[in-house]
Amino acid sequence: MVPHLLTALKGPLLELERRLLDATPQIERWFRLEWQEHTPPVYCSTDLRNAGFKVAPVDTNLFPGGFNNLSDEMLPLAVQAAMAAIEKYCPDARNLLLIPENDTGNAFYLQSLVRLSAIMRQTGLNVRFGTLNPEIERPTLVDLPEGRTLLIEPLERRGRRIGLADFDPCTVLLNNDLSAGLPEILEGLHEQTLLPPLHAGWAVRRKSNHFAAYKEVAKKFSKTLDIDPWLIDSYFATCGAVDLDERTGEDCIAANVESVLRQMRSKYREYGIKEKPFVIVKADAGTRGMGIMSVRDPAEARELSRRRRDRLATDNEGIPVTEVMVQEGVATFETINEAVAEPVVYMIDRYVVGGFYRVHASRGRDENLNAPGMQFVPLPFAASCNLPDPKASPEVASNRFYAYGVVARLALLAASIELERTDPDQSLYG
Repeated sequence: MVPHLLTALKGPLLELERRLLDATPQIERWFRLEWQEHTPPVYCSTDLRNAGFKVAPVDTNLFPGGFNNLSDEMLPLAVQAAMAAIEKYCPDARNLLLIPENDTGNAFYLQSLVRLSAIMRQTGLNVRFGTLNPEIERPTLVDLPEGRTLLIEPLERRGRRIGLADFDPCTVLLNNDLSAGLPEILEGLHEQTLLPPLHAGWAVRRKSNHFAAYKEVAKKFSKTLDIDPWLIDSYFATCGAVDLDERTGEDCIAANVESVLRQMRSKYREYGIKEKPFVIVKADAGTRGMGIMSVRDPAEARELSRRRRDRLATDNEGIPVTEVMVQEGVATFETINEAVAEPVVYMIDRYVVGGFYRVHASRGRDENLNAPGMQFVPLPFAASCNLPDPKASPEVASNRFYAYGVVARLALLAASIELERTDPDQSLYG
């Protein structure tokens, strides 16, 4: 299924997609050389937006759920990519400990864990689930759809290693975004690989660090292909020391809204874009679509309703938001059955392995789609993202998805650089 674009492609985006197709050998070599210098995260998902005149990432998740939304066709490539990832860190690994989110009451998330563990088991690993949830004090069976169950066990720390009562893993795979903080039980592990590392969690990570790294990656990539980096990137600014309950920091947010809108208006004039620009104001840390709102005028940042201010003031763990990011809004012009849609691309190691469209019938093309009521349409990105047809139109499915895969891998590369620079053990990066 190829989503419908509200307007036929023409101008800068069509030219960009054609440029990517014509430069496929150059692009793949560019990535190959970059991966000699940087190590990709073990896995990653990236939300993209196609505005009809640009395509850019709007969020990058280093602890992706949603593996249950990927098509069955992606499994062989996902297994191969997982093998490549595991061989880097523990080539003789036998046991893998998977640490999920504390809240296991979401049936869809549990299905994602089942799919993720199935991928890892096919690499030759024994996979078991250990939880950080202090309320789980003994092995607990969690019900799954269709009468199945999932065994979740309490973590145990023995010296400088972590495991289960009768399970000593070489590798620990985190699928918990650590929004609530860094668990002491995971600190200072010895001769065990924690993937992703602790500083990838939202207790440390900031979206602005990621998009700063992405801006550098996009600029370098665009110079190689001789394209305008704005066509694959977005403006942004940040505010610290924000307390929305006390109404402090609103002037900073309003000023940054005006600054980003000003830059966008200039680009819109350059490319003859008639749409009215908007920005997204969101917490600089956290995920799951919390604390996000669309703004078209700086005055809106000062005149937030109590409801909207409350929505932005705390993250998904109920922790107060003190840092805010103002990001260029990228509208989505893709629809499925007249509902707005956005592609989400999944990667394991450095490979695109699948994806889906997030679809929301009750949201507009300038709104966040990661919200209650969203639906998912799986797509076989594994084949189409990696097999473009340079002789065909850029709007052919395999070519459009290849372009999405390129931009998603740029975000993946940015994530690897981001993690290098924020690694507390690497003094080189401060």
